[in-house]
Amino acid sequence: MSWRILAIGFVLSWAHIFAAGQPFDVSPQTALQGHTLRIRAPLQACVAWMNGRMVRLFPQPDGGALGLMPVPAEELPGIYKVHFMDAKGAQVHLILVTVREAHYRKQNIAMGKELTQLRPSAGEAEGSRAFRQTVSEVKNWSEPLQTPLSGCMTSQFGVGRLHNGNPTGDFHAGIDQRGLEGTPIHAVAGGVVKLVRKWNMHGNTVGIDHGQGLQSMYLHMSKFGIEEGATVKQGDVIGYVGSTGRSTGPHLHWSLYVNSVPVNPEEWVALSPCGVKPGATHRKSGKR
Repeated sequence: MSWRILAIGFVLSWAHIFAAGQPFDVSPQTALQGHTLRIRAPLQACVAWMNGRMVRLFPQPDGGALGLMPVPAEELPGIYKVHFMDAKGAQVHLILVTVREAHYRKQNIAMGKELTQLRPSAGEAEGSRAFRQTVSEVKNWSEPLQTPLSGCMTSQFGVGRLHNGNPTGDFHAGIDQRGLEGTPIHAVAGGVVKLVRKWNMHGNTVGIDHGQGLQSMYLHMSKFGIEEGATVKQGDVIGYVGSTGRSTGPHLHWSLYVNSVPVNPEEWVALSPCGVKPGATHRKSGKR
């Protein structure tokens, strides 16, 4: 076989990959704990693996495939392999990524006896878990997302929570935004409303499936503005600020989930902690 035939074969091989979509890519390739990796690949790749976690890659209008890989807030810092796999389970590509320590700080919440003794409703944990595990085919979101409120943050993602000075062993899996009772809450992106529930711990809760592994959940509402099964657009009113459930005052707790894992909303929307002017530089976290 001549070198010309080999060269033509090589070119055709790579032409097939690029014709099927964009090249293999992971962005960012250096990420903090709690962030999200955007996985892009030609259509020959169906799934991606990283540290034992698998995510689907969905065909996109540009001819390539896209998937969202969450980096859990408690993932150990280090170098990890992102494996791209085809429909037969064979590896077709490999990219190395670096996970860095986010240095999430700690936060104490003062609570009265009634709140500390509050217990979940029957099926609350199971219902929340089932919602987070939803992965639907249709992508109803695009970046950037929209903030559900204009209020500043009273609590950031990832902080280690203490109740009345006692460690809970949990971290804050969303963010809290300041808001007056009754302030409208808006959907961060389009999607299908999968949850409208009155729960003991979460309070009045709405959950929206945005498609292809992205969900948002909104807690402690005073009242609902939407029904289960409804289709919403970005910015639609879905409820109103309240203090139902385990809450010490009117505010909105909301979370983003990527393939069932809570991720940092500050990577998806522009927010400032209370006391910091919008657009000003601020430290997102301090050492634990």
